[in-house]
Amino acid sequence: MKLVEKKIYLASKSPRRRELLRQIGVDFELLMLRSDGPRGPDVSEEVLPGEEPMAYVGRVAQEKADFAWDVIQKRRVFLRPVLCADTTVTIDGEILGKPANVTEAVAMLHKLSGRTHQVLTSVAVHSQDFSGHITQVSNVRFGKLSEAEIKAYCATTEPYDKAGGYGIQGLAALFVEHIEGSHSGIMGLPLFETAQLLRQAGLKLP
Repeated sequence: MKLVEKKIYLASKSPRRRELLRQIGVDFELLMLRSDGPRGPDVSEEVLPGEEPMAYVGRVAQEKADFAWDVIQKRRVFLRPVLCADTTVTIDGEILGKPANVTEAVAMLHKLSGRTHQVLTSVAVHSQDFSGHITQVSNVRFGKLSEAEIKAYCATTEPYDKAGGYGIQGLAALFVEHIEGSHSGIMGLPLFETAQLLRQAGLKLP
């Protein structure tokens, strides 16, 4: 009989993912993966040559979960499910990562202005008896943005730690004309799909 866990490890630095897990009553302990430093990241988020957005986001989420599970085993801590996620924004087949500077952020918002793009969030869960991932895709349409709106937004701190250079839970909500899909997925953790995976991993949810 599968052990019913009541707590998970969350291998993510995202405060938004923490908030969303709390929203559905999931207790968690943070497990931080290295994203930079002299030895580089624990899991590379570089896009492979010719890699499609759907394959990319699923691969990175799964690699993070596999690495985190290996860390848990090596540390010999209590074994419980580990959850990782990765979000990317794509338009015309191009992957838009996190802008490194204001020039990149402005360029991204110009691409998204007045058009529909896709937000892909892949969630991966690894436990003693289960390993799997689900990718959720949402369509997001921005209204036409003025140069002043773009520059004002890029003068804030919001764009620089988010795929596509914006956060729907912040000031960029003003840009969103229409969404089709998962609001929580656009924020970085689709809760319906997350709950599916956690149940399969043995977590008891409503």
